[in-house]
Amino acid sequence: MKTRIVIVSSMLLFVLMLFSAPAFSQDKKEATIKIKTSAVCEQCKDRIEKSLAFEKGVKKAMLDVDTKIVTITYNPSKTTPDDLRKTISKLGYDADNVAKDKAAYAKLPSCCKKDTGK
Repeated sequence: MKTRIVIVSSMLLFVLMLFSAPAFSQDKKEATIKIKTSAVCEQCKDRIEKSLAFEKGVKKAMLDVDTKIVTITYNPSKTTPDDLRKTISKLGYDADNVAKDKAAYAKLPSCCKKDTGK
């Protein structure tokens, strides 16, 4: 009888641990980063937001043209802040300390090439 109680207790403990483990071991599935860009107009905003929307792991991207800061919500298991900066750079914009790609910058419309003081 005592053995049966121990077995049942062990099984109950195992089941409790099985169902509570996901609550303790959940990976962080969402992170937010703010990246300073050299964007200057609404065309820049549209270009950056649309491009980031197609990046793997990006859930949301919003650029504030006045502050030139893009706020990106992403899944850190699918992309990294460095990858996001490189994506912005490849569009022709500075992204924090990552300089703009010069060939991409040359292809931007003239309104997006205004001197940004950088």
